[in-house]
Amino acid sequence: MAVGKDTIMLGAPGAGKGTQAKILSQELGILHVSTGDILRANVAGGTELGAKAKAYMDRGDLVPDDLIVDMVRARLQEDDCAHGVLFDGFPRTLPQAEALTQVLQETGRGEARVVAIEVAEEELVRRLSGRRVCRGCGHISHVDSLPPGQVTCPDCGGELYQRSDDSPEPIRQRLQVHAKQTEPLLEYYGSRGGLLRVDGTGPPESVAERALTALRS
Repeated sequence: MAVGKDTIMLGAPGAGKGTQAKILSQELGILHVSTGDILRANVAGGTELGAKAKAYMDRGDLVPDDLIVDMVRARLQEDDCAHGVLFDGFPRTLPQAEALTQVLQETGRGEARVVAIEVAEEELVRRLSGRRVCRGCGHISHVDSLPPGQVTCPDCGGELYQRSDDSPEPIRQRLQVHAKQTEPLLEYYGSRGGLLRVDGTGPPESVAERALTALRS
């Protein structure tokens, strides 16, 4: 099957996947699509799919994969998706990946390209453990961008603190869970020939340039 313009972003927490998704979608001229946004739009808009999803959410249950996939299928049929989309946060599991492939085939969009942003675990731990949150406004800062010893928010002057789950051990546990979840996706897309592994170290602009070079080659 021919490769289409749709692109999937994969990356561990702290890899900069969200930042890269925004940069690449602009550079490639394709729509940045988040399944969270699609879900919220369906619920807010009172669509049939949104009503079904809301029933699960009201019970505190996860929205089933097949319902999310149906929302994605409907979203892809809208005019602003005609030139391609960049999926951020989807798929997360192998069944979701297989379902998305089927949707792309059914709609004639071609095989998706997959960009996997790769960063060493210790660097991910350093990045995530350096986050600081303002108790006042909720602004997130990073020790790398703050003057040495600063403990107040650059936006409102409130106290900065480190969340308990941003300490090294919980971060490593999250990364292990993510790796187990993502490995089947990497194997799946690798077997289909659409996987592009990109070094995620260095400034965001450098990472984006490497990703764009891989996508355009």
